[in-house]
Amino acid sequence: MDLVVENSKKWPKNSLIFLILGIFSIVGGAICVLIGILTPKPGQPELNFPEVGATKTDDKIYSNLTGLELADANLVTAPTYCIQTPNGTDGARPQAGLDQAGVIFEAIAEAGITRFAAIYQNPTAAVIGPIRSLRLYYLQWDTPFDCTIVHAGGADDALAAVRNGGYKDLTENYTYMYRSKTGNRLWNNLFTNATKLAEFTTDKGYTTSNVKGFARFTPENAEKNRIDNTAAEKLVITEPAKGDTSALAPITTEISFRFGNVPTYNVKYSYDVATNSYRRSYGNGNPHNIYSCPSEALGNASPENSCTLTQMSPKVVIAMIVNERKASDNYHEDITTLGTGTAYVFQNGIAIKGTWTKNTVADQIIFKDESGNEISLVPGQTFISAIPTYGSVDY
Repeated sequence: MDLVVENSKKWPKNSLIFLILGIFSIVGGAICVLIGILTPKPGQPELNFPEVGATKTDDKIYSNLTGLELADANLVTAPTYCIQTPNGTDGARPQAGLDQAGVIFEAIAEAGITRFAAIYQNPTAAVIGPIRSLRLYYLQWDTPFDCTIVHAGGADDALAAVRNGGYKDLTENYTYMYRSKTGNRLWNNLFTNATKLAEFTTDKGYTTSNVKGFARFTPENAEKNRIDNTAAEKLVITEPAKGDTSALAPITTEISFRFGNVPTYNVKYSYDVATNSYRRSYGNGNPHNIYSCPSEALGNASPENSCTLTQMSPKVVIAMIVNERKASDNYHEDITTLGTGTAYVFQNGIAIKGTWTKNTVADQIIFKDESGNEISLVPGQTFISAIPTYGSVDY
């Protein structure tokens, strides 16, 4: 039985050939037009289209010290400086240039008085200091940053370690430092600046540093983490991912560190949601103000005459619980820097309890949460306080 299709007509053979040729002509013309559009004219940039499904390469450059984006790849290996900065009430306060330090370690130096090891890279500050003496534990925290150790003398064991350890060393020197003659600084009047530090590293050939930094979020992922944590706190509708101890953590707005029985050196932090940073104050509630010194004031400047007071407000605050005792001279401190201990990391408005670990002097400290996952820190200034086991952390 034949299949009959009603209303069908046979195409003449010649008509079918013309139809096919017409289709080819239309397609060919369209291709020519498209090539004309995509071909760059003289003086025009070449157009590049990514492959479907291809991952766009992130060509941003981040600092190993702070995790912040850098404009120039050469800045990643720029010289670093670890500067011993006092915190006593005998003329050390307010410090100058401390706002430009990427990482700051804080610990007791003697008699309950705290001191800072402030790590700088690519500083521009016109005044940095004051500069005081070195302790061995500060040196051991400094080592992974491959920095020039900037100090004015120090404890015997620290000075011996610097001499015998091949460190880049800048101790009290009036070519690269100067004494300020204004203010009630007493013996806390030794300063330097970004230009003098650069001159020292150039003169000595210390032109690069290989910084071993902390694990860091990229700025974009840090902001995502902050938003996710905030949403989790408000909604509490999903469980956190396995190993994520922070996703449902409550917002922590007030933090207190007690180093010991000398209230003057205890500190408080207040979380500022607007800036996503922690306003730092002393134990008595007075803000920890420092002099911010723009590069325009370069010269042998005094901070009192050339700089502006501003409150220290780091992005990340960390407390490391450490074993601490009197040194053999019964005056200086002896702090254990190697091994492991309890740690508290405060960032993005949340508190993460975990551990710190440092295996050798050359190794960087690793911070992990209670599930054993390494904690990525928010980019920006990081303030690390070594709290003795007889001190306390409250939040």
